[in-house]
Amino acid sequence: MDNVYQHFRKDEQLFIDSVVDWVRQVEEQYTPYLSPFLDPRQQFIVESVAGQNSEITLHSFGGYEDAERKKIFLAPSYYEPEQNDYAITICEINYPIKFATLSHGNILGSLTGAGIDRGNLGDIITDGENWQVFVDKPMMPFLLSQIDSIGKIKVHLEEKMYTDIILPKDKWESRSIIASSLRIDVVLASAFNLSRQKSKELIASNKVKVNWNETTRPDTILGIFDVISIRGFGRLKLKSIEGKTRKEKIRLELDVLDRNQ
Repeated sequence: MDNVYQHFRKDEQLFIDSVVDWVRQVEEQYTPYLSPFLDPRQQFIVESVAGQNSEITLHSFGGYEDAERKKIFLAPSYYEPEQNDYAITICEINYPIKFATLSHGNILGSLTGAGIDRGNLGDIITDGENWQVFVDKPMMPFLLSQIDSIGKIKVHLEEKMYTDIILPKDKWESRSIIASSLRIDVVLASAFNLSRQKSKELIASNKVKVNWNETTRPDTILGIFDVISIRGFGRLKLKSIEGKTRKEKIRLELDVLDRNQ
């Protein structure tokens, strides 16, 4: 395990231990295992830890083609899962559109504040007015019975069919940047054309999250498929490290969702 740990951050070791347990369960019981919803970085870890095992195949699905958060289905090599095996359903949030405004942040905050684990929630999508959440199917009765407001806004939740998925308006853009290091303050500054000082101020004021967890450390080192969100600016995902320039700077390939464009 020490050999596995060295490739990841210390705070990811507990998750790695869970992945190892999932793999052992599939190997020993020869039955599939379905993960919770995972962010892109967690998906990368599962693929890195379990993907080399020839006895196990990995399949993933998040409810729609471009899903960011997905469940991973670990199975014996002969097993091919169907869509229903992922146990994902769609929850639509009905609210007074003419008189109120919802956001990704207040929806997520209200749902997790009601005791729903983040692993039970997939992507939260909008077409500009309508909002839908991809949910672990066994959690749906709890949502329908317990959630009647998002913040101070009264809402009515409704389960929807896959044919009723809205078309998300968010548009991600591929962007190549050159950064002096993988520190979060350096990457944010380069990605959003900010000064290094402004980047540090955003981090210090609790406006930055890495994989949906707040960070106040500007020296946090980013890894492949980390998702960074910056309140008021947007989000970025570190897709790949392309190598170094002659001046020893790092070439990075990002997916960027810029709220200011």
